[in-house]
Amino acid sequence: MKNYINKFYLLKLTLAASLLLSFSSCKKEYVDPNAALADDVLTTSRGLTGVAVGLQRLYTAGRAGVYFNSVSANGFVTNEIYLVNSGNIPELQLFTGGSSVDGTNAILTGLWTNANKIIFDADNVINNAANLADKDYAAGLIAYTSIFKALAIGNLSQYWEKIPSGIGQNVSFITRQEGFTKAIKVIDDALAGVNGKAINPALLSNIPAGIDIKNTLNALKARYALFMGNYVLALSAANSVDLTVKSSFNFDNNTFNPIYDIATSTANVFQPTNAALGLTGTAVPDADDKRIPFYTAAAATAPFARLKGFGAALTMAIPVYLPGEITLIKAEVLARQPDPEAALTELNKVVTKDPATAVFGVGAGLPALTGTYNKEELLALIYKHRCIELYLSGLKIEDMRRFGLSNSERKRNFFPYPFTERDGNPNTPADPAF
Repeated sequence: MKNYINKFYLLKLTLAASLLLSFSSCKKEYVDPNAALADDVLTTSRGLTGVAVGLQRLYTAGRAGVYFNSVSANGFVTNEIYLVNSGNIPELQLFTGGSSVDGTNAILTGLWTNANKIIFDADNVINNAANLADKDYAAGLIAYTSIFKALAIGNLSQYWEKIPSGIGQNVSFITRQEGFTKAIKVIDDALAGVNGKAINPALLSNIPAGIDIKNTLNALKARYALFMGNYVLALSAANSVDLTVKSSFNFDNNTFNPIYDIATSTANVFQPTNAALGLTGTAVPDADDKRIPFYTAAAATAPFARLKGFGAALTMAIPVYLPGEITLIKAEVLARQPDPEAALTELNKVVTKDPATAVFGVGAGLPALTGTYNKEELLALIYKHRCIELYLSGLKIEDMRRFGLSNSERKRNFFPYPFTERDGNPNTPADPAF
């Protein structure tokens, strides 16, 4: 990520995040000791844009970032990844699963704390951008910021049974389903300001390149509508996504791809469970599936697979969503209808996709599925191809629940609440049994 606005704003945000992680309890007040300066930042387009750019950094930055912690937590408990070094205690807890995962886990604490920090900062941008004189710039800025607020709420809702209802001391909690509804409301409000018009070019020149704002908002809307079981909305939103357009988190020599930086380059944190991506039974990838050599490289020693895919290089971009996810959303929605036959058409778009022509190079390159499939068979195939297509995306645990897989096939179902929350908020719910 380059110096798009002003290094001062990014440094200020990063320092605030670092201070937040050192707090002994998470009260979610995020008081800025430089309040007068903060007030000035929140009244100008330059200042607000700087804060918004900081959200992307906080979401994708290394071990502190929501993205890496989400991928790690999800990967260990769903058997996508294998722990290389048992001296990494937070990773060991998740790899072991069950009661070994508790409120001390640093990965979960980082995910929880920084997701809430993103929501807090995003609210500051969204609320204050509405006061800017340039309404087109403000609408685009709100839309860009809303991506990270929706991702933060969505991540919390994927991993915890209940999430904070807002930001503040002794905040109450809402159900995860209400969390997904809230994320969709954030997206809808953002889309209302930018639909039917181009994103302001001045804004695009001031934020990191890579993210297609409107397509990303619709893709996230489709994702979270699917997760909450609103299939009509999920299909409508999925149909609004242009599958030929890339949307990605971009990295450079100053801001590194977190998967490569932490795991691939060191080979000392995690690696793929195996060349089958940890899948078993009917979900095992076909021998000729070209997504396997995309995501993994063969190795001579256990676990006989090494990270590749979107963690293959220090500056490699990571998709915000894959076009294949959107196609599989359509397939799943159609498969859950009374007449699921149309789902096979969408599923085959993923099954037969040529990696050479795929937007991000992810393609199975397999022959089309033929014959007649009932609803259960189609859903099993869709689950299989989601696990392969969306490997290491942080989405598998939600899929395992939605497709009804037994708890015995994963190491946790929901996560315990971090002690930093429980110690500072008497409204924190009881931890889940598993």
